[in-house]
Amino acid sequence: MSKTNKGLRHRIALWVRLNLFIPDARMGWYFPAVKEASEYLKNNKVDAIVSNGPPHIAHLIGKKLSKKFNIPLVSVFIDPWVDISYYIGQKRNRLTLAIDGKLEKSVMEHSSQIVVVTKTLKEYFIKKYPFIKNKTHVLHWGYNEDDFSKIENINSGEKVILHAGNIFDFQNIPEFWKAIKRQIENGNKLKLKFIGTVSPAVKKSIEEIGLNEYTEYNGFLSYNEVLKEMCKAAYLLVCATEPRHFPGKLFEYMRAGKPIIAFGNDNTEVAEVLKETNSGMLFRYEESAEEFFEHADKFKTDLEKVKQFDRKVITKKLADILDNI
Repeated sequence: MSKTNKGLRHRIALWVRLNLFIPDARMGWYFPAVKEASEYLKNNKVDAIVSNGPPHIAHLIGKKLSKKFNIPLVSVFIDPWVDISYYIGQKRNRLTLAIDGKLEKSVMEHSSQIVVVTKTLKEYFIKKYPFIKNKTHVLHWGYNEDDFSKIENINSGEKVILHAGNIFDFQNIPEFWKAIKRQIENGNKLKLKFIGTVSPAVKKSIEEIGLNEYTEYNGFLSYNEVLKEMCKAAYLLVCATEPRHFPGKLFEYMRAGKPIIAFGNDNTEVAEVLKETNSGMLFRYEESAEEFFEHADKFKTDLEKVKQFDRKVITKKLADILDNI
């Protein structure tokens, strides 16, 4: 949701997206998904329904099916709902917020069990809905160890700082771009590489600071190719904007074993995990992170500690939750 595009058409489209698409832009999934899943459930025995969001429309689909067929619902939240990070700085009207809030509460009330991916997200939801305290669990999103089994963990020879995934206007880090420029001017042969969508504000900032010739934009690559790029890079960059959220790619980053430069204001969980695994540092958005380059060689990721986030381990915990519904 770019803030740099001021065109009338964009502003109208943005208003519609923010205020009429409730709970999110995937609202069109609802009726086809309920219809298709209903046909399946009529002919197959299912012990539990697991909904996973965002998109949070998945939880409304799950709730509908759960009620219709009297099957317990386990709702999994990767992000907050009503105030998810991409709504930061955006205007939603009061009616939209009221409707969205009511939908969120209805899922919380109906769910037999609730799973969230961070301790801070659990605390946030329990503060908002105290009645869910005894049915809410923390399971980190994790990564698949098997995905790394055939990937060599080697440096490419270049000192690449890689950002994998989308980076938005509100995640722009101009002080860090300036720090990279200073490092290059002082003889540190760094290169920026982006995989995924890069917002206009970020590209403009990089250009204005004079980093264009040291920056590569790759667009989207296959998941396997992204993992290879992670393992070839010298450093890995992530923006952990939402304090209640742990970026999914951060688990792959840690498993890749390369020093991590993370940005995020007050994201204590990310800071704790980076420290526990000795895999990198977290900075505030206004900081330059120059300090990272002074300590980069000291980061030797503890892969045994990282492997607690293998999805095979996490899936076993989810199975235990399902067994006890």
